[in-house]
Amino acid sequence: MSEEVQIGTAEAVVPAEEISVSRLEEEGDIAADYLEELLDIADIDGDIDIEVRNGRTYISVVTEEESDTLQSLVGQDGEVLDALQELTRLSVLSATETRSRLVLDISGYRDRRNAELTEIAKDAAAQIAAGSASVALPPMGAYERKIVHDVIAELGLNSESEGEGPQRHIVVSAGQ
Repeated sequence: MSEEVQIGTAEAVVPAEEISVSRLEEEGDIAADYLEELLDIADIDGDIDIEVRNGRTYISVVTEEESDTLQSLVGQDGEVLDALQELTRLSVLSATETRSRLVLDISGYRDRRNAELTEIAKDAAAQIAAGSASVALPPMGAYERKIVHDVIAELGLNSESEGEGPQRHIVVSAGQ
């Protein structure tokens, strides 16, 4: 049974899922406007795609041809991309007074990184299968750790985050 929230008159009952999706779509529109202005100021060409899935807003900035300028917005190891994502989230926060969990991708960097993280998780699983008691992975951010935790769980193994701040990393061990 879906939860319903009453809005306006007694006749207007809207499912909670629709409110959530419309809020995520609003986040996407605000984020797209912010990024469009940023790209215009920097004189960078790029198309902005908005998608809502799995309870998050995903914003992608793409071009028809590979651009060094757009690639510079990714930066080394995605550092500039992460900073732009936080600025975009702040833009949404200031407009909606609601914290956003939107994900920003530029030129497919996050998709490529997700594939790399999946391989890192599978390599750790192979080391466990070969007899290692545990495998410590390199430090990574919260979003990347979530991806690895999900892959490890799908493989039937355990994973825990350890360490603090920039040294926070995942330790993989056999399932129980």
